[in-house]
Amino acid sequence: MLVNGFSAPRIMLEIAQLMDVEQYLERINYDGPLEVSAATLRELQMAHLYAVPFENLSIHAHEPIVLNDEALFKKIVARRRGGFCYEANGAFASLLRALGFDVTMLSAEVARGGGEFSQPFDHMALLVRLEERWLVDVGFGESFLEPLRIDTTNEQVQDDQAFKIVSQNGYLVLLRFLENEWEPKYRFTLQAHEFGDYEKMCRYHQTSPQSHFTQNRICSLATLAGRKTLSGMRYIVSAKDGVSNERWQVRRNTNRSCAKSLGLRCRAQLEIRLSVHSHNQELR
Repeated sequence: MLVNGFSAPRIMLEIAQLMDVEQYLERINYDGPLEVSAATLRELQMAHLYAVPFENLSIHAHEPIVLNDEALFKKIVARRRGGFCYEANGAFASLLRALGFDVTMLSAEVARGGGEFSQPFDHMALLVRLEERWLVDVGFGESFLEPLRIDTTNEQVQDDQAFKIVSQNGYLVLLRFLENEWEPKYRFTLQAHEFGDYEKMCRYHQTSPQSHFTQNRICSLATLAGRKTLSGMRYIVSAKDGVSNERWQVRRNTNRSCAKSLGLRCRAQLEIRLSVHSHNQELR
């Protein structure tokens, strides 16, 4: 099989040489089976979501985001950081390939309401081919925890959430059942892409005042009970059933504990402090 003009075994060998797979698995607290299967894929995605936060703190700390396997491994694994879609899904794609999975990077367009969607490459999702084709995503914040089957329009239930994928106007559309109706989350095609294809939108989200990533700081981590989120100056703990929802203002003496609870260490804690300081300056 050829991927971007190169044989899949060659690509996996090159990735394995760049990546310490054991260190990556330790980063996501995974010690389960490693055979290439749907069950392993499911456990790996969930482990990733429970360990690696969706966050944009680099943007607010003026730290350039570099899209390549080595840079993403250093940030997410070695420095124990999180990232937004291009980073989290890009790093996860590399891990999966090193383990022998057949992975394709996809361009997705995020739903904007009123039937409108954002530009191509606004989001990165992943396609994994096994006996069935699976939609994989560890970089969309609050979304599906387990991979979704692509080749069915049936409802796919996960705990108290339901999703389905339908074909519409040449796209596949991810829908989530919310408040008694099916709400689009994003649409995508199955065309293969590589990191360079996402560079323009990645740069846009780092620099444009119109990007929601430059407008607000976010760091969010899925938990077995629900989710923990640092949004701007608010720290939010929410349960899956929506019953518990604690919020409080982040102050300089509490940002370290917030960072630790979100699985961030060292430099990331400094970046939260810088974000808090920057926010306070903006309010003056």
